[in-house]
Amino acid sequence: MKRTRNIAIGTSLLALLVTLAIGQSVLQRTAEAQAKGGAQAPRFEVDPMWPKPVPNHWVFGNIIGVGVDKNDHVYIIHRGAGSLEAKEIYAAENPPASECCIPAPPVLEFDPDGNLVKAWGGPGQGYEWPESNHGITPDSKGNLFIGGNGGNDNHILKFTRDGKFVKQFGFAYANSGSNDMFAFNKVAKISLDEAANEAYVADGYGNHRVAVIDMDSGKIKRYWGAYGNKPDDTPLGNYNPDAPLAQQFRTPVHCAEPSNDGMVYVCDRPNDRLQVFNKEGKFQKEIQVNKTTLGDGSTWDIAFSKDAAQKYLYLADGANEKIHVFDRASLTELTSFGDGGRQPGQFYAVHSIATDSKGNLYTTETYRGQRLQKFVYKGLGPVSRANQGTVWPTKTSTH
Repeated sequence: MKRTRNIAIGTSLLALLVTLAIGQSVLQRTAEAQAKGGAQAPRFEVDPMWPKPVPNHWVFGNIIGVGVDKNDHVYIIHRGAGSLEAKEIYAAENPPASECCIPAPPVLEFDPDGNLVKAWGGPGQGYEWPESNHGITPDSKGNLFIGGNGGNDNHILKFTRDGKFVKQFGFAYANSGSNDMFAFNKVAKISLDEAANEAYVADGYGNHRVAVIDMDSGKIKRYWGAYGNKPDDTPLGNYNPDAPLAQQFRTPVHCAEPSNDGMVYVCDRPNDRLQVFNKEGKFQKEIQVNKTTLGDGSTWDIAFSKDAAQKYLYLADGANEKIHVFDRASLTELTSFGDGGRQPGQFYAVHSIATDSKGNLYTTETYRGQRLQKFVYKGLGPVSRANQGTVWPTKTSTH
């Protein structure tokens, strides 16, 4: 009888401990959610089956830009042979050393289902293809804008989506610094305000400015440096998180993205900061993101959510290997997702980011990452963790 009573007591204690553990877990999650002020944020899951395999034994080098057009077609641009190891492209040797592989053409277009639509790009008549292409942005008329950050890339190229050359803005081999009104210096990205027929140029890897150009002529209309100051190319030395904030941008100025409500968000990458201006270049506010990040910096590229108010801002952080999710109005970070690694949903040098009309996210990776990934929008949900880690699908398929 005594043994039976002891077993019963032990069982009750075990049940109590389990109940307390469950309660503690619930309380912890509730506390985390309350710590975020009951905030909600967009939720995503990686689609490990997107895009579909490309043909012809093609492989990608550093994927250095991504853009989405009005039909939700996704465009990427990569650097090809120069960013691939010789063993990856044995088939490109003369004679071929093996059946696989060869670099894909620099520009590739995918439909919403991940099928390859077309591929093109490289040197041609009438224009100077970048030594190191960087960034690709579609407009609503079927054109693409391409920059470059090679040693002599002081220009912007405009093509149709089919690869027909339209216009070159600026001149390779010619630049006189961040106050030059005729040429650029190693452009990181071009972002568009089509209603005003203006493009915002993150100018970028050589210059220290945002330049605003006419989308048709390429004429520079205005420009500015950090805090709206006149740009200054005096070397600033390495970023020090304990020093006062620099009054100029460090290179690269990696994005300059206009929002629907007339603001421009600028990625000052090595300074770990995002600065906000009005469209005339008047400084509004700034934040630093993981301000102790050294080397490549934390603020690589941004995209906005697709609601009319663009309530959320997504920031690609290729040093800390995650996507930060912000409330755009307050610049309060709500959550983040991602981790370093080679598996779907993880990153190695996540470089560029874009959204489609359904709110899905697309990311590319440079260096040895060399991937295009899709993150499926799963609606809004309560924020329970500061970082969600790898957002693996909760179902067997995301299609």
